[in-house]
Amino acid sequence: MIPSNIPSDLWENQNAIKTLYAKCVGDVCVRHEITRMELDILLFLANNPCYDTATDIVEVRYLAKSQVSVSIKLLEDRGYLRKEYVEGNRKTAHLIVCEDARAVLEDGRAAQKRFFEILFRGFTAEDAAQMKRFTERIRDNIDCWLKEEM
Repeated sequence: MIPSNIPSDLWENQNAIKTLYAKCVGDVCVRHEITRMELDILLFLANNPCYDTATDIVEVRYLAKSQVSVSIKLLEDRGYLRKEYVEGNRKTAHLIVCEDARAVLEDGRAAQKRFFEILFRGFTAEDAAQMKRFTERIRDNIDCWLKEEM
């Protein structure tokens, strides 16, 4: 059943949300001379320790494999990431965020905090929890549909 009162402006606001996030993290990228993709990968790995492979990044964030690979290589070259392999499995590289990335992560997390403060200004804890549940349900629906289509 599809509700008749779906807030279509939610979908129209996606670009505004993306623009706000880009403004919040833009200074971090400039300050540390990294790309937005590189920052996103570092923050994703630091904020989601259960996901630690390039495949995880591609699948969870719906990013292009080629872009993720290039960014990981650049982050390795800068000493921000290193690859670690589990004994007996040289195929899967687990990505470890290095100490050299600490300042980038601190600034990136501060920018993310500012983004969420702006986005959820005036929300109660209950509002935020409900939003989280709805967003997770929408994401599950999308993931399920995409898996069926592939």
